[in-house]
Amino acid sequence: MAALSDTLNRPARDGRPRVVAIGGPTATGKTALSVALAKRFGGEIISADSMQIYKGLDVGTAKATPEEMQGVPHHLLDILPPEEPFSVAEFTARAGALIADITARGGLPFVVGGTGLYITSLLGGVRFAPQPNDPALRAALQARAAAGEGRALYDELAAVDLDYAGTLHPNDENRVIRALELYRLTGRTMTQQRAASRPETPPYRALCLCLSCPDRAVLYRRIDSRVDNMAAAGILEEARLVYDHRDSYRTAAQAIGYKEFFPYFEGAATLAECTAKLKQASRNYAKRQLTWFRRQTDAVWLDFTDPGLEAQAARLVEAFLAGAPAQQLT
Repeated sequence: MAALSDTLNRPARDGRPRVVAIGGPTATGKTALSVALAKRFGGEIISADSMQIYKGLDVGTAKATPEEMQGVPHHLLDILPPEEPFSVAEFTARAGALIADITARGGLPFVVGGTGLYITSLLGGVRFAPQPNDPALRAALQARAAAGEGRALYDELAAVDLDYAGTLHPNDENRVIRALELYRLTGRTMTQQRAASRPETPPYRALCLCLSCPDRAVLYRRIDSRVDNMAAAGILEEARLVYDHRDSYRTAAQAIGYKEFFPYFEGAATLAECTAKLKQASRNYAKRQLTWFRRQTDAVWLDFTDPGLEAQAARLVEAFLAGAPAQQLT
């Protein structure tokens, strides 16, 4: 099917740009579906993945290959060296500018990835005002984490902000520390600050498609198979690169896909043991992703094992672009 008419790719009647988001756990086929839909509807893809922004980290982040992209423009991939931090505020600013540009050129923006915080913050129009910081306090918290108190810091965050803590892995020390720092400086939790930062009307008219399947075992087998494919594609070499630069690649050194191999490089575990650990960590991550996306009450859930998935998703996008109310699509 050719791209839809210019009428359907115009902003919604209230002037808000239209956006299609595709989220869900790892290994559910988000890339393949998004490429198929983008080709069908004249779209471009904005990556919503907190690790795929980094150059040189391709296998462990499951970055789409040029062959998988099939000529569809992809944005926010390979934009930073691994030494540089990247925040959700930076993501929403860059993605927002891309949405405006793609829409102005008559295209349909597809926001695709497994970082739920990126997608919900973007679609919800979360405003990121300048936040106070205390270098001394942050250094003290980082020192505790370096001394092996990472879990204790996570528990302290959970005690004051269980909702936000539930969206983080206990090893995500950067975000745990930042949330504790803000709480101690302002007396407000990250959850409270984000609730206050949301506008009454979201900036986009969005359709959010989420992929999963009724049988969790099917998803877990897909994850295990993906890890095996990553091993064959050279994830160990990437993990070694991250390990050798772990002091400067701080975000990557904490990411699933790399840190699981550190014990192997240190002679503390076999390669098979580390690979099994990566499979388990990836399955646990998928559970957290499912929990996050299920909080989005306006999401439309699709079974990624359904042979008619692409056709079903295309019908939903067509109805969305034709102006169908959101409640009729969920």
